[in-house]
Amino acid sequence: MVDKVQETLHASVDKLASSASRAEENLRTTAADSAENMSAQKRLAQKKWLASPLRRYAIENPVATAGIAFAAGMLITSLMRKK
Repeated sequence: MVDKVQETLHASVDKLASSASRAEENLRTTAADSAENMSAQKRLAQKKWLASPLRRYAIENPVATAGIAFAAGMLITSLMRKK
């Protein structure tokens, strides 16, 4: 009886270890794929930002850009206070 229980427990542990191993492998693969995808999206966003007319305007007119950002912040703050 003890041997039978022991064999069943060993089989269960082996099955659990196998399942955990597959789950870990799947997680690692998914994480690697996600990291590659995020890296590609970051490169694309940087490329778009470097070619952006908004970036060019901000570089050419830093004081005006700061004024616009300040005014937008004040507007958003005043709208949020009313709610």
